[in-house]
Amino acid sequence: MTATLTDIWRFPIKSHGREQLQSCTLEVGKTLPWDRHWAVAHSESTADGASWAPCHNFSRVAKAPNLAAISCQFDAATNQMQVRHPEREDLVFDPDKDGARFIDWARDFIPQNRAQSARLVRSETNGFTDSDFPSVTLCNMASHRAVSQRVGRPLSIHRWRGNIWFDGAAPWEEFDWMDREVQVGEAVLRVLERTDRCLTTHANPDTGKRDADVLPALDSWGHRDFSVRAEVLAAGAVRVGDTVRRL
Repeated sequence: MTATLTDIWRFPIKSHGREQLQSCTLEVGKTLPWDRHWAVAHSESTADGASWAPCHNFSRVAKAPNLAAISCQFDAATNQMQVRHPEREDLVFDPDKDGARFIDWARDFIPQNRAQSARLVRSETNGFTDSDFPSVTLCNMASHRAVSQRVGRPLSIHRWRGNIWFDGAAPWEEFDWMDREVQVGEAVLRVLERTDRCLTTHANPDTGKRDADVLPALDSWGHRDFSVRAEVLAAGAVRVGDTVRRL
């Protein structure tokens, strides 16, 4: 199989904004640079960033769909983050110094019947991915189109919050890559697991409202998975337009 890398996305603050890249450099045993580097711990969480913590410790789209409409831009040189949402004025802040300002900016996005956002925490280890290892998600455009067709209308790829998108493979072919190596540009990754999905996928990334029954669509294939999680085995640059191929 040979496919083409079409999109690269990262999510500097878990569930609180997406950012498109044209290129990046993957490092061995790490997430895509700055992906899920911060997360918003809620009032019932003890997560402090010292170690990996599962997703239920954080405010996230599955419980607060309006978060899906946040986009962002992060400048690593200055540590400045700009966040945008259709219902808010843009905010520029330093996530390591101005976490309280950001929490206040996004506060009304959290439903009152959910644990409220309490603090912005920085990962001191490997990022707050939903896997207990620093994963990079590989997403198949053909599988996405199959889901859109099953739902009955075009869906945004942002519902999946995936890192690296490719086109040119067969639908669901990525599920055959378990324990196999995949070359993406100059980097090599090993696929370790399928990505299980939740109500996050029901939220429209433009409006922050739930408007599509994605999980029942996945059920029709006998699973609730989309994309695969991989670990980086060999470092290298990846760029939009690069080749993606199973080794």
